[in-house]
Amino acid sequence: MATQIIPKRKAAAPRKWFTWDEYTLTIILFLLPSLLLMAVFVVYPILSSFHLSLFEWNGIDPVRTPVGLANWERLLQDDIFWRAFRNNLTVVALSIMFQMPMGMLLAIMMERGGRRFIFRVFKTVYFFPMLMSSVSIGILFKYIYDPSFGIINETLEAIGLEGQSWLGETNLALFAVVAVICWQYTPFYMILFLASLNSVSEDLRDAARIDGAREFQYYWYVALPLVRGTVRTAIILSLIGSLKYFDLIWVMTEGGPNNASELMATYMYKKAFPSFDMGYGSAVASALFIIVMILALSAFYFSRRLETEV
Repeated sequence: MATQIIPKRKAAAPRKWFTWDEYTLTIILFLLPSLLLMAVFVVYPILSSFHLSLFEWNGIDPVRTPVGLANWERLLQDDIFWRAFRNNLTVVALSIMFQMPMGMLLAIMMERGGRRFIFRVFKTVYFFPMLMSSVSIGILFKYIYDPSFGIINETLEAIGLEGQSWLGETNLALFAVVAVICWQYTPFYMILFLASLNSVSEDLRDAARIDGAREFQYYWYVALPLVRGTVRTAIILSLIGSLKYFDLIWVMTEGGPNNASELMATYMYKKAFPSFDMGYGSAVASALFIIVMILALSAFYFSRRLETEV
């Protein structure tokens, strides 16, 4: 029996990260305005924050005193900063645990409703929180949470339960604000998931129905695996946004009471501006940038690796 000789495959050529061709110059010219804006308004402030973290400076005096890594040493020993870091992680965990499932459930409900008028109304109403500014939402919920005349305590007292000082108790303040954050941003993920679900071919739904799949089985075994890339993107967006969150916390609690709702961004603002400690505030800002970069890149890496394994 003749032996069949199988030719060896040629080794794949090493991937080139950059090649110059006839379109490269055109691409560079089109990207140049955006790159200049990024350099001026993003890259330069980041580098400037790292530079200022090496000085003791009140932000006003033209004289800056070099202190080397003293601000970073102070940061590593700062209990309030690490409490703010833990609070940020709590916000990340609760935001992902609530916003992702609720956004997906609302998206499935809207997708099943199709173009019926009542669901189009619901879609608009659900998106209202995203149309409001965080400052106005914070002021609104400060009145809702008010222990004396807020609607939540009034409702609890009407049914015989005791009201709470939602923003004044150390064990409640952070969770009360996180509830508002989830209320504001869940509609964003609803729209994101809805657009992804609408991109799934109707032929797959029809095939699933022919095979006897129920609606739950269609979404669990067919639709959701096809939109997992969108879910991964949503989780990373929620992660990054929660780590650098500032405005709603500042309006509602300013990090109080007793730093119970302090986040890294609010702590950075307090040190840099009200306390006139720009050097240490820059160290906090630089640490926040490093933490966000590490966690975001880690999330990218592990999500891509998980997707390739699946």
